[in-house]
Formats: sequence, structure tokens, C-alpha cells
Amino acid sequence: MVKKNYKFNKILVIFLSIMLTFLCSCDLILDNNTNNDISCDSVNSLSVHFLDVGQGDSIFIELPNSQTMLIDAGENYHGEGIINYIKNCGYSKIDYLVATHPHSDHIGSMAYIVRNFEIGEIYMPKVSTTTATYENLLNSISKKGLKIKSAAAGMNITYFDDFTADIIAPEEIDEKNLNNSSIVIKMTLGNKSFLFMGDAEKSEINSITADVSADVLKVGHHGSRTSTTADFLERVQPSIAVISCGINNDYGHPHESTLKFLNDINCEIYRTDKDKTITVTTDGNTLNVQTNGISIERAK
Repeated sequence: MVKKNYKFNKILVIFLSIMLTFLCSCDLILDNNTNNDISCDSVNSLSVHFLDVGQGDSIFIELPNSQTMLIDAGENYHGEGIINYIKNCGYSKIDYLVATHPHSDHIGSMAYIVRNFEIGEIYMPKVSTTTATYENLLNSISKKGLKIKSAAAGMNITYFDDFTADIIAPEEIDEKNLNNSSIVIKMTLGNKSFLFMGDAEKSEINSITADVSADVLKVGHHGSRTSTTADFLERVQPSIAVISCGINNDYGHPHESTLKFLNDINCEIYRTDKDKTITVTTDGNTLNVQTNGISIERAK
């Protein structure tokens, strides 16, 4: 009788082990994203969503401590869509809001987001313009009683454990070319780094003294020839490049020279005009890229 129970228990253990392995495999399969599903972060990882906002920039970031960051907000008809995307990821607050520079394709929907969402800290370069879009943003910030932190190279946005988000540019403000006052951010978790270039052009890029090496590069100025050079890519050495641009845009972005430079270093290229929203996730050791076919809807 003892022998029979032993055999039965041994068979039961083997069966349960097989079932457990199967269930774990199912969990891994379910984590893989399918078209039109938003892929959101798990605790202790860094998840960067390069949102498809057409010819503009907007990047939603889930930090490893469950805080969030939004870098730029596209044109003025994307506010509701961006907020809905963030809510669908399970968040009700943007802890760090970054306006890289005051051009409408980067801050167009930011006033709407400030008015309609909970905001923590706000970072903007200390540069001004007289456009209605910029003035609207400043008014929305003021009416909500929020303060702007003037971004400059050498500032740290946040850090904890093995994560840090640092502002490495602008070194100087260029009043004549707002692109060259762009906030440039380097974000690192463990052994993996991201570099967010805004619309920084060659003169600002050449002024950066910090380490720009990164695994993932948000290519500057929508892939324009004014922002990407072979020398710069030699400094960065990215394995993944993401270009945010609109389908058949009037500027011809991304330019062929930029694509050639990226191909020459065997960089994996993703584009919002082709791949829609692109999500890159890391645990500090590996990188996972997902495209979900989602474009941020325009306001009706």
C-alpha cells in the first residue's frame, strides 16, 4: 500500500510540474503584445512609448518606481488621445512633464494636458516665443498654480536604485533657433540607456560634453539631416533608433542621409510613420521592442 501511494504521489508531482511549466509558458505568451493592444509596464522595468502623433513628438515613459514622464505632446489636436493612452496604462498622473522646446509639434497639446490631468514637475528650456501655442501653455500652467523648472545641462530629474534621468543639454540657449535649445535627456536603468534628442541640431549636439552613449536613440528632429551625423552616431553607438515622423510629411523626414548613417552602423530602425506607436521595455539587462499598430487619435 505504501509503495502504491509513493508511485501515485510521484506521478502527481510530475503531472503538476508539467502543468506549472505550461501555465508559465502561457503567461510569457500573453505578455507578447498583439496589434491594437497597449503594452504597459511591469514593476521594476522601464517602458518607453514613442507615441504615433504624426509629424511631431510625444513620448510616454513608465519609470521603474511606478512614476511617469511625458516628453512633448504633439500638435494641438492630440491632447485627449494622449491622456486616454496614459489612462489605459493605468495612470492618473504625469509626475514629470517635459517640453523639449516651444514648437507646436512638440507642445501643441501640452496646455490641454496640463488643464485636464494631474501634473507633478514641469521642465522647459529658458527660452521664449510669442506664439499663441506657447502663451496658452504658460497660462494653463499658471492657472493651475504650477511652477516651471528651467532645464539646463547638468540637472538631474530623478534617480533611485540603478535608475537615473539626467538633462545633458542645452548647454546654452539659442534664441534664433529654438531647435538648438532642445532639452536632451539621457535615461539609464542598469546596463541599458536611452537618449532623447528633441529637435537638437548639429550645433547643440556638438556642444554636449556629457556621455551620449546609449542603446536606444530617439533620433533628433524627426530624422532630419540637420540633426544626425556619422560622428554623432559614433559617440552614441545605438543598437535601436526610433524616428517620430508623419506619413508622407512635407519635410521629407526622415532624410535619406540619416537613414544611411543609421544603416551604416547596423542600427535597428523603427519609425512611427511605418510602425505606429513603438514601445521599448528594459529590465536593465535586455531590451524588448513592440509595435502595436496604435496611432493617437485627433480630436474631433
